Amino acid sequence: MTAIELRQVAKHYGPVKAVDEVSCKIDEGEFVTILGPSGSGKTTMLNLIAGLVDPSGGRIFIGGRDVTEMPAAQRNIGLVFQSYALFPNMTVEGNVAFPLEVRRLPRRAIRQRVEEALRLVRLTGLEARRPSELSGGQQQRVALARALVFEPHILLLDEPLAALDRKLRDEVRLELRRIQRTLGVTTILVTHDQDEALSLSDRLLVLDHGRVQQVGTPDDLYLRPANRFVADFLGTANLMQGVLHHGPAGSELHLPNGAAMPVGDVAAADGEQVCALLRPERIALHPCTTPGGLKLTVTERVYHGQTVRYHLRLDEGHELIAVAADRIPRFAVGQGVTATWNPEDVWLIPDAEPAAGKEESKE
Repeated sequence: MTAIELRQVAKHYGPVKAVDEVSCKIDEGEFVTILGPSGSGKTTMLNLIAGLVDPSGGRIFIGGRDVTEMPAAQRNIGLVFQSYALFPNMTVEGNVAFPLEVRRLPRRAIRQRVEEALRLVRLTGLEARRPSELSGGQQQRVALARALVFEPHILLLDEPLAALDRKLRDEVRLELRRIQRTLGVTTILVTHDQDEALSLSDRLLVLDHGRVQQVGTPDDLYLRPANRFVADFLGTANLMQGVLHHGPAGSELHLPNGAAMPVGDVAAADGEQVCALLRPERIALHPCTTPGGLKLTVTERVYHGQTVRYHLRLDEGHELIAVAADRIPRFAVGQGVTATWNPEDVWLIPDAEPAAGKEESKE
């Protein structure tokens, strides 16, 4: 069943098209992340679904019902903000109970639901504390409990983990996914954190300048992007343009400097100008004496603990990035190496030209 549907939804602020005729469907129980750079329209899109702003055009449906003109309070949506927006003068119990008190539920029912919500987010025993007495991760879970306590049809999350440090963010991320799976609530997350989007989502929706660039599973968008913008925005991308040639030994991408990259089975025609994507972790590095592959020079080596990131120069104007597990031998700056990969890991992007308009605008 479709939980949310947008049909040609637009939001304009004067000449600025914050959301530009977006159409999409989100199924019941899905976890979908709206991803994009600053100014792409992702927060505006979330606010349109929540009913916090009115669309300039198009229709919005929740559970098959047209809610375009329906006030936010009647849409049965739970919303968690980046700032958490907790009431500082209320206890944890008071903050979580607030949505139920507004709905005038009986006191016994409120107490039971608050207990269940706090147990769900693992905050039992902290009912009497105030927000100032909680850690950032605990405050985030209070905000989540408050958004879930009235059993909303939809849960909207606007950068809910942005204020947490990296280690805590990773922990709360797992907790958030556990809660979403336990409840089966349809969830939309807005974030610019790509790790967050890839690890949490059933599907991603990538926006740029208010327009949908691609919708799909995390691995589809990461390994098979629809255009150069998605490839370049999501993760680190080695993008190389050249001419495709089909031969008896397989297909190759001939780069302007004369080097040849083996590629897998592709639909592009022989002699066609194409853009190839090769992710850094799909590249294997060997000593320069290894036959075959591309011969490159290490220009930079960045140690990340579990992995090492190598910046490699093919020639003037052509560079690659490879990410390898930290192992011996390491390759030093200035050292020659041979790079190889599985030809099937090379993805040819339909549009060879970069996506236009990557500069920021107001969201």
